Amino acid sequence: MNNRHARNSLSPVHLGMGILSCFLLLAFARAADWPMWGGEPTRNMVSEETGMPEDWDIKSGRNIRWVAALGSQSYGNTVVSRGKIFVGTNNELVRNPALTGDRGVIMAFRESDGKFLWQATSTKLAAGRVNDWPEQGVCSSPAVVGDRLYYVSNRCELVCLDTEGFLDKENDGPFTEEEDKAEIDGDVIWKLDMVEELGVFPHNLATSSPLVVGDLVFICTSNGVDESHINIPVPLAPSFIAVNRHTGEVVWEDDSPAENIVHGQWSSPAYGVVNGKPQVIFPGGDGYLYAFEPETGKKIWWFDCNPKGSEWKGGRGTKNNLIATPVVYDNKVFIAVGQDPEHGEGAGHLWAIDATKEGDVTDSAVVWHYDFRRTISTVAIQNGLLFAANLTGFLHCIDLETGKKYWEHDLLAAVWGSPYLVDGKLYIGDEDGDVTVLAASKEKKVIAEMNMGNSAYGTAVAANGVLYIMTRSDLYSIAK
Repeated sequence: MNNRHARNSLSPVHLGMGILSCFLLLAFARAADWPMWGGEPTRNMVSEETGMPEDWDIKSGRNIRWVAALGSQSYGNTVVSRGKIFVGTNNELVRNPALTGDRGVIMAFRESDGKFLWQATSTKLAAGRVNDWPEQGVCSSPAVVGDRLYYVSNRCELVCLDTEGFLDKENDGPFTEEEDKAEIDGDVIWKLDMVEELGVFPHNLATSSPLVVGDLVFICTSNGVDESHINIPVPLAPSFIAVNRHTGEVVWEDDSPAENIVHGQWSSPAYGVVNGKPQVIFPGGDGYLYAFEPETGKKIWWFDCNPKGSEWKGGRGTKNNLIATPVVYDNKVFIAVGQDPEHGEGAGHLWAIDATKEGDVTDSAVVWHYDFRRTISTVAIQNGLLFAANLTGFLHCIDLETGKKYWEHDLLAAVWGSPYLVDGKLYIGDEDGDVTVLAASKEKKVIAEMNMGNSAYGTAVAANGVLYIMTRSDLYSIAK
């Protein structure tokens, strides 16, 4: 597919140095803050925190530090950075009386006590549910570097915010034309409108969680089909872009998979160093994984995550796309296929892929394949074990080297979030609102199960000795 380069204001040398320094910085910060989806660029759902609580009770308040109210639907997972917590939600809980109605919202809270600090809101796109599904809010998990926050709005904009909002009484630029400048509003640094500037047609919603490495922000644009679910309005609009995080300028773009998009593109990219060389991994809307050189956008390899002969059939066939985020680990990439949860359950596949090869590696890079059900969850890897959950509600423990199953556990409800490993334990929530804690071991051991009072679609997060659990309507801070 075509790879179209924009003006590149950063030389490859400076980009490479920035990528290396940022990767080291994030690796150092990981045991404290959790500054992006997956914690750091490889997207492995593992934290080095210790002393995490095994159980709690939201009714009595046991082990509950504080609770912060969100909107009515919350899918933009929790990130923690420099004393603040950021979550994507909708506008059902109106914080600013001047900003009512259906909006996408990023909320900022104080880490110590959950005090609401500020919010950034976006009105809905005029086209409605084909581009911007009602009441879904912001589904992008933010990424934070220093005092800058990056997220994808419901309007298909890549937005850079000042983490202080307007609480610092400063309007940081270059963007200074905000309409909403109350003390509790967000301070926009720059915006990239992917609909207006890149011709992107987001299907249902733009949801990618930004990946920040060095001076670049990588995102999937969510380009997809129209209401007919057959026609792709702009197949040559970029599906994957790299943006200068300081200026918002597009550094390079790629339109893969172009006319082969089967539905929407709601996944997020990952990054890793493979045999000493950086790669950024893009999950395409055709069910392929694509690997690129981060600085140049040159395609390195691509892998079809659907077996030969798979057919889409409007989501009712055997072909799937990719909604889970890939995880880069030990020169390999791990990902499972899935579909829009509205399509229901179905057959899927979990892959371990050798990332050291080049070109079309569909036939040559399979390390192992695991029969699985459809999923939108990202895997977690630690101590030779891989943990994966599917939409059906089964959690699997798998040998990392061989793909052999050690055990599975029926959570008895659909799972949208991802397994999270911390302090020798695994935390996972489900649609019934139950959060299950299991031992992260070859032998299945259920430690506890707590009900959160609302669906737990998000993924647990640990930071600075505290566990955070997000439901559709509330964020809980939990500690012993």
